[in-house]
Amino acid sequence: MGELRLYNTLTRKEEPFVPREPGKVAMYACGLTPQAPAHVGHMRGVVVMDVVRRWLEQHGYEVHFVQNFTDIDDKIIRRAQEEGISTQQVAEKYSQMYIEDALALGVKLPHFVKVTENMQDIIAMVKKLVDDGYAYVVDGDVYFEVSKFPEYGKLSGRTVEELKAGARIEVDERKRHPEDFALWKSAKPGEPAWDSPWGPGRPGWHIECSALSLKYLQPAFDIHAGGMDLIFPHHENEIAQSEAYLNCQQPFARYWLHWGPVRLRQEKMSKSTGVVVPIRELRQQYEPAVIRFFLLTVHYRTPLEFSYERLDEAKAGLERIRTAAQRAEAFLRALPQPPAPDDSVAQPYREQFTEAMDNDFNTAQAIAVVFEVVREINHRLNTPELAQRPETAAELQGLLNALRWMMETVLGVPLQATTPMQSERFEQLMGAVIAWRAELRARKLYDLADRIRDDLKAMGIVLEDSPQGTTWRLAE
Repeated sequence: MGELRLYNTLTRKEEPFVPREPGKVAMYACGLTPQAPAHVGHMRGVVVMDVVRRWLEQHGYEVHFVQNFTDIDDKIIRRAQEEGISTQQVAEKYSQMYIEDALALGVKLPHFVKVTENMQDIIAMVKKLVDDGYAYVVDGDVYFEVSKFPEYGKLSGRTVEELKAGARIEVDERKRHPEDFALWKSAKPGEPAWDSPWGPGRPGWHIECSALSLKYLQPAFDIHAGGMDLIFPHHENEIAQSEAYLNCQQPFARYWLHWGPVRLRQEKMSKSTGVVVPIRELRQQYEPAVIRFFLLTVHYRTPLEFSYERLDEAKAGLERIRTAAQRAEAFLRALPQPPAPDDSVAQPYREQFTEAMDNDFNTAQAIAVVFEVVREINHRLNTPELAQRPETAAELQGLLNALRWMMETVLGVPLQATTPMQSERFEQLMGAVIAWRAELRARKLYDLADRIRDDLKAMGIVLEDSPQGTTWRLAE
């Protein structure tokens, strides 16, 4: 493996990745507020971070990946009132749906942590900020005083002066400065609340991620990730309160990674705007692997424009990759014994793929290399003089191994369609059908053999005859 480089939002440049502790990576991503079904925008983040994790593991790192559920929030309270259930039931319901959606898309689940299960740690952090003079109490609310943290704005590039001019500031005359933000919110009648030194209440939005990431990963952890829309104010506020809590002796997090939004008709996909495509509905229309592949077709920092046309393009591209793999597998199965792989042809593509992934996890560039491997496979299978060479089988085995590593191990996209048609019994059935058809042709019953071929084609199954035998694939 070469040198892994990633773009650090904090420094605004690409940097070599050097972990805090040799051989280990600690990373955190801001998670879901579970109060409605997840949409495609949510899934982009979880798929991106899954690929980041997979590639770090390819570099030999042991990865501890933590993600939170904000399981108490104004939106959850409203949803509980609408559905006539408790806030805990709302959070559990939609958290479980999110987990099921992530698993369907092939995600290796992170270590999920919940706000309500770590409330005492959050309260302790707020108390220390008050005791150290970084925060103040007003009528049971606690605010962080931004002017006490001179580096405020270093992540987003915004200055306190710009904020005073009115940039996304919630007006509250009780605050000392307009840019100060809530660490603890006093309880309103009928709302869930936890006891604290300032009276019953619940955390502000920003403090939870600081408290949870520091608890489970310790200061100066390696990667903090989230959507670009979280850079300000959420992540900016996280840095301020966390480094103030640490008395500015250590950085809160070392690398900041942000993925671009998913857009629908040029608008950011968001529950607040109502511009959403629920992932559960999309899973009924497309195989989850197609959705995952689509989400990886552009670089993670580039906004992704959602459309069904683009999904169909991703579906066709994945089918092309799978068809090449199936043809190579069929060719190799027909041999008396499997060859030892010859990696000489595949190795340059492995190196190109590695360079793409080491270049800030550039999945778009990596997928372009995948299609180069597909072209190499098809070239050998489609050219009779190449298909008949003794060394071709070993080269195909090497190319197929590389393709499986790229698609399944790193990108997490299976080369076998997750449909009943790809089950073991169906494979056996198709093998029998091909054998029956070969027997008909041997008896010169070509009309019946052709009828089998045509009937299967009408059902979306294509038979391909070659000097090496007959193979099958699903129609594009």
